[in-house]
Amino acid sequence: MRWLTVWIASAIGLAVISHIHLGIMAKSTEAILVAALVLGLVNTTIKPIVKLLTLPINLLTFGLFGWVINALMLWLVSAIVPGFIVHGFGAAFWGALILSIVSGVVGWIIRYA
Repeated sequence: MRWLTVWIASAIGLAVISHIHLGIMAKSTEAILVAALVLGLVNTTIKPIVKLLTLPINLLTFGLFGWVINALMLWLVSAIVPGFIVHGFGAAFWGALILSIVSGVVGWIIRYA
């Protein structure tokens, strides 16, 4: 049941950031849902490996490099999912920042509602 909550929160977060016009675009609702699913798979499989490989730089930046990793994962999802477009690293960075905030709030609301 937790995976469904995370997926819904991610989908809502992706919908929000695609409507803010940060350079992130979704051509359809299906693209948002697929992007949320792929983002969950990428965060489950690839992100831990990348975090382990970048551990020294993450320690030197006191964990701030984690935001760069999140942006790269969002950018990777845009390369995989047709109809979900991220225009550049800057858009991915700000999109990942807003996505984490929106997904966290939505997840919290879903859990305690």
